[in-house]
Amino acid sequence: MLKKKLMIPAAMLAAAGLAITGCSSDDAGSGDAGSGELKIDVPDVPMMEELGENEGEVNIVAWSGFVEDGWVKPFEEQTGCTVNRRVAGTSDEMVTLMRTGEYDLVSASGDASLRLIVGGDVQPINQELIPNFGDDIVEGMQGQVYDTLNGKSYGVPIGRGANILQYNTDVVTETPDSWSVVWEEDSPYAGKIIGYDAPIYIADAAIYLMHTQPDLGITNPYALDETQLKAAVDLLKDQNKRVSEYWADPVAQITSFTNGNTVVGTSWEVLRKLSEDDRLEGTLPKEGSTGWSDAWMLSAQSKNPNCAYQWMDYTSGAEVNGAIAMNFGMAPANAAFCELNDEAKAHCETFKATDEEYYSQVWFWTTPIEQCIDGRTDVQCTNFQQWTEAWTTVKG
Repeated sequence: MLKKKLMIPAAMLAAAGLAITGCSSDDAGSGDAGSGELKIDVPDVPMMEELGENEGEVNIVAWSGFVEDGWVKPFEEQTGCTVNRRVAGTSDEMVTLMRTGEYDLVSASGDASLRLIVGGDVQPINQELIPNFGDDIVEGMQGQVYDTLNGKSYGVPIGRGANILQYNTDVVTETPDSWSVVWEEDSPYAGKIIGYDAPIYIADAAIYLMHTQPDLGITNPYALDETQLKAAVDLLKDQNKRVSEYWADPVAQITSFTNGNTVVGTSWEVLRKLSEDDRLEGTLPKEGSTGWSDAWMLSAQSKNPNCAYQWMDYTSGAEVNGAIAMNFGMAPANAAFCELNDEAKAHCETFKATDEEYYSQVWFWTTPIEQCIDGRTDVQCTNFQQWTEAWTTVKG
């Protein structure tokens, strides 16, 4: 089983300040990070109305584990479309590569999606041309603010996961029900706490502040005005005194836990499984958490859109989508996979594939932008450039 950052250590997420104007819906601000009805000014990129003949190839930028021989070769035989893969290690790299115009598709995470949409780098998706995008695609991965704007969908869901609180049961003997064990000054695990090494980790601090300092008025951890951002950064700077290390490389994170250097902190369910360490458990605390959701996005400059649509449809089918999810270590987008066999059912249970109550507590990564996606219009929110600059001050 592979995870996107297991193959290549993740670097700092890219700075991307997006100046956006307009108004957002009153729905943005729920646990699923919005309803996809955000109204903003974006380039008017046309959507394909019908399919034509396959071009003979498709060029894809993807996370490790998304484009593998086990499902690529059958696709090539069925369609005549040769798949050319480029593995990317970070969302920043994906955005950069897509802007060259040399790639047709990208497996974008929420921290890259809005950058691509607002930059006019991707085109709306015609779901009618993707038969496998049907009733079996889990509801919680459709119409989300990170890939659906102005009533148009720009992403075909692939899979999702939560950033859980992981702990060593030899030291943390009672299941923690709150993130307080990593944020509060009196944490008994000071010096043994691990944090995520990226500007998007600011959102984790914001979620904790939503519950502990409600007067700040934070209703969406990716929609922070300057005062709210400062509060989140102050919390992170305070936590820094008790952090043993920050992780970007999942292998290093696993090693830190198994060696005992770390006993509690942010993780992914797949990392806990890969560690094969029976002492490690994970939970989703009462405050909720951040998470990630990936989707195929089609380049506005695609030279091979017909093969690209064929790929998006093929990989949305239950068997192939499930194969990607198992290889990658995430919940699949196609719920029908969960009924295929006992192994598929077990995987779906582990990653809470169809548990919308669970995922309603997860705020999926969304690029911070100047327009407040929580619905506020009387204030300007901070963008990812400002988050990146702020993050550099946290670690000193």
